[in-house]
Amino acid sequence: MMRSTWTSWPSREALTRAPQARGRVAIARFVWSAVGIGLLWSAFSDGRFALWQIAIGLVLTAGCATAARAYFRTTREHLLWPSLGLLVLLVAVAFGALQAGAGALAVALWCGCAVIALERLPLSAGVPLTAVALIAYAVVKQDGWMTTAITTGSLCLGGYVLRLDAEARGSSQRLLAQERAAREAEAGAAALAERSRIAREIHDVLAHSLSAQLVHLEAARLLIERESAGPFRDQVLERVVAARAMAREGLAETRQALSALRGEMTPVEEFLRQLVAGEPAEVSVAGERRELSAEASQTVRRVAQEVVTNTRKHAPGAAVFVRLEYGPETVALEVRDAGGNRPGAELADSGSGYGLLGMRERAELLGGTLEARPDEEGFVVSLRVPA
Repeated sequence: MMRSTWTSWPSREALTRAPQARGRVAIARFVWSAVGIGLLWSAFSDGRFALWQIAIGLVLTAGCATAARAYFRTTREHLLWPSLGLLVLLVAVAFGALQAGAGALAVALWCGCAVIALERLPLSAGVPLTAVALIAYAVVKQDGWMTTAITTGSLCLGGYVLRLDAEARGSSQRLLAQERAAREAEAGAAALAERSRIAREIHDVLAHSLSAQLVHLEAARLLIERESAGPFRDQVLERVVAARAMAREGLAETRQALSALRGEMTPVEEFLRQLVAGEPAEVSVAGERRELSAEASQTVRRVAQEVVTNTRKHAPGAAVFVRLEYGPETVALEVRDAGGNRPGAELADSGSGYGLLGMRERAELLGGTLEARPDEEGFVVSLRVPA
């Protein structure tokens, strides 16, 4: 346990600063800028430095700030040797600043390196660097052993307290993330259970009813076919066959809806190819394929089904071009036919009562859009929803 504590890094959550309000960030930047300006003023205010020396000091200060930011980034990624190299560089720059006469800047660098080494590095690497920085500070200041001991002890204690505070903050962040994930999983499980219950209810009522209708319609068809041919018999048979086809299609759609509720749907690409099977159609898929949410997947399926059904009704035999495109945060569907221009009202009023208005409302409920318009060859419907 002691070995692990001595060699282990602080957690990444501990080394990652929590998001702060803009006001706090602005105040922090102002304070650090004031400290930096004060150090520079104390280092160069005695007039012993030429203008070019002051400019070099400013450049070195900016370089130290850049190195410190890089150090914070490398420690956050648990990169030991780059972090040690940057901290050693800062300590060396402090020695250079001391030789140039900027003692205050050197002291500030040594004290800062001592604190952040203890705060962000494994103790096996941070303690030696802290010792080097504080020894250099003690040799330069020469304030007496009591003052030096209190100052170095305070810096060590401050660095270690910052380390413990960061670890506590990181632990709280991990706990919050775990609690959030647990709540999301619980909500997902509850939603799945409710959808499964609804699926069972639909299956017990609607699917059984449609199955029974199919059986009776098939029996009626067989009985009618035994009768003598005639106009009335042919009309009744035609109606029964059409009703049986509608019942079979409704049963297939019900099963698809049940699969969607249970999260057992076939991939959207496969559904689109099955939808236009046997038709003069072309299906293309673009983008990186991924699993869609149940709502987005169902919307894409229903819109494609409605458009293809309307195309068969208003432009039978027309070629249909279906394009599905996966975007970074959305999925887009475009269904285009070559059956000649048709008024949009026909699309809105036809089909299973869903129509253009229903498709647009379904898309808008998900935060998406739907456009339907005639083009040069026929009609095109474009859907885009978040996914």
